[in-house]
Amino acid sequence: MNRYYNPVRTLEGPGSTNQLTGLLEEMGLEKRKVLLLVWSKNVLNNPGFSSLLKPEAGFEIQTVCFEASNPTVNQLFAVYEATRDFSPEAVVAVGGGSTMDVGKSLCCLYGHRIPDVDALREMIREKNYGTPQAQWIGVPTTAGTGSEVTCWATIWDPEQDAKRSVECRENYAWAALVDPHLTEGMPLKLAVSSGLDAAAHAVESYWARGTNCVSRALALEAVRLVMENMEGLLAGRQEAKEAMSRGSMLAGLAFSNTKTTACHSISYPLTMHYQIPHGTAVSMLLAPLFKRNLPVTADGGRLAAALGAVDGEELGKRIRSILDRSGQPSTLKEWGVKREDLPRMASLGLTKGRADNNPLDIDEAMILEILEEIYD
Repeated sequence: MNRYYNPVRTLEGPGSTNQLTGLLEEMGLEKRKVLLLVWSKNVLNNPGFSSLLKPEAGFEIQTVCFEASNPTVNQLFAVYEATRDFSPEAVVAVGGGSTMDVGKSLCCLYGHRIPDVDALREMIREKNYGTPQAQWIGVPTTAGTGSEVTCWATIWDPEQDAKRSVECRENYAWAALVDPHLTEGMPLKLAVSSGLDAAAHAVESYWARGTNCVSRALALEAVRLVMENMEGLLAGRQEAKEAMSRGSMLAGLAFSNTKTTACHSISYPLTMHYQIPHGTAVSMLLAPLFKRNLPVTADGGRLAAALGAVDGEELGKRIRSILDRSGQPSTLKEWGVKREDLPRMASLGLTKGRADNNPLDIDEAMILEILEEIYD
């Protein structure tokens, strides 16, 4: 049986951020208290946000700038402490996946008295949030994560060598504003890494054990949009940037119901321990997993056609070329990974809910084999 559910109101297209104040009005906030969580203070110069700060808008706004990538448990706790007493009814998260991960996580934390980081860590581990006490609106400024239309957030815990997930089905965004104009000015490396992350989301959604017909349709269109416009993105063409923004949203809608699989699972320790950008790490793993998963993927030929690659070797060459031309390393060795660390990275690559969602069973031995393939 096919089941698909996503309640997020999505507004996509140039200038869609101008609808923000109207959306907040529609939410019917009793106290009209809004946390505006932004990745940079420069965001506030955008008319869609600056109008919200004017007294005549009638909202009580607390503004917080969160600039870090890959937010940790400690960083999430710090923002929670800084905003807890304000007790917003709505959180507007403006930024990449990291900013949105913090914004959506906060909605699950408000209403709880969390004394310290260890208590927060335990709450995330046990997932005993109850009903979220605030709603959120996601406004992406990168084109890759799809976080604005999913109900989980990645929070890192390097002190305990763990990647944690704040997951709550009731915590989908109230709305998502996907404005490609907000992605302008992204460095090429980030734009390419983000685009390849979107492609991975869609590919993994297509072959996930929990896939469905709606997610597969969304995934195919997302893969096609991203991969067909990658050359245009490298050349700096505006229409390619707009296609990436739409492709990222579609990929997010796809994997919002299926979650990701082995590519993401294996990538997490590479990002945590070697600071390989998430989208880059995931993309390096696409070809080895494509080679292994394609034979057990239903209608795999349609996925191969959308990727523009007949096999893993062709896909691997294309992704390496894209990474190289964007000015970033395309092998683990170039990223400074030590070969003697690969067994440990393999042991950390089995993430529950991701590795076991892969269509083909994987284990540490297979992960080590995959890491060797992308080492040099």
